[in-house]
Formats: sequence, structure tokens, C-alpha cells
Amino acid sequence: MKKLIAVFSILLLVSSCKSEKKEKKVIDKDELKKEVVKGNIYDYKVFNLVGKEFDFSVLKGKKVMIVNTASKCGLTPQYKQLQELYNNYKENDFVIVGFPANNFMSQEPGTNEEIAAFCQENYGVTFPMMSKISVKGKDMHEIYKFLTEKQLNGVEDSQVSWNFQKYLINESGELERVVSPQTLPNDESIINWIKG
Repeated sequence: MKKLIAVFSILLLVSSCKSEKKEKKVIDKDELKKEVVKGNIYDYKVFNLVGKEFDFSVLKGKKVMIVNTASKCGLTPQYKQLQELYNNYKENDFVIVGFPANNFMSQEPGTNEEIAAFCQENYGVTFPMMSKISVKGKDMHEIYKFLTEKQLNGVEDSQVSWNFQKYLINESGELERVVSPQTLPNDESIINWIKG
């Protein structure tokens, strides 16, 4: 009887060790998946202000600044610095992509046509401007889900806090940095990032 109990105890011990190892392997595999996943912007397509499809894959090899814009905001004069930055560095594989959004105190009420006219007449904007979208909330556009969710961008969770928040994307289409709306586009840290 003692032998039978000893054998049973050994089998039980071996069985519990095996199940622990199985569980540990599953956990390790899931953690590995989380570490490896790092999305990029090239999977996304949007529409520009005139309704033409814009495929982010055409920007491969370029540094990209994505910024949500508004025409009736205290930060709207940043359009001027954005255009100057674009003029100065567009030949250095750098591009700015603007996304008009009406998420903050209805400061972008215009239609795509009105926004295009405003940008051209007031600031001479020539960098790509996309169709008006939502950058937060239940109707947040897919591109902003990528920018703000770590599980999609592989870098960090963030939320768009106001108009003119900037997302810096490297030459591989990966999110590198989130820049506050109050930080001017021609801030030294941004210029160093473009040149680096």
C-alpha cells in the first residue's frame, strides 16, 4: 500500500510540473508576440482634401510629421511654421501630413473645400492636407487609432490633447515620438529629429 501511495504521489508531482511548464510556455509565447508587434503607417490609406486616395506607403524612406489642424484655434498660426518647416526640409526626405479635425470646441467647422481655401489663402500651405476626420472618441479615424494605441503602433499609448498635436514617424513608417500641441513646429528638438 505504501508503494502504491508513493507511486501515486510521484505521478501527481510529475503531472503538476508538466502542466506548470505548459502554462509558462503559453505565457512566454504571448509576451513574445506583444514585444515583436510594431506596426507602421504604410498599412493605411486616407483621402485628401479633394477626395483623392492617399496611400501612406508612397512615403517609404521619409520622415513624416502628422498633425491635426484647425482653422479657428489659438494655435492656428502654427500653419505658418509648418509650411516653413516643409519648405526647408522637403528636399531632405521629410513631409508633413495635415489632418483637419473638429474635435476641440468646434474649431474646424468648415468643409474640405473651405479648409483648402483657408490654408492656401492665409498660409500658402503646400504640404499634403487630408480630408477632415475625427482624431478622438468613438468615431476616431483608423490612422489615429494607430497613432494613439500601443497595441497598434508598438511604442506608446497617447491621446490627442488639442489641435496641432504632432506625431513623428521615422523612415520605416514607425511612430517615434509624440509632440505637444504647444510645441512649435520649428522647435529645435523637431529640427534635430529631422536632420538626425
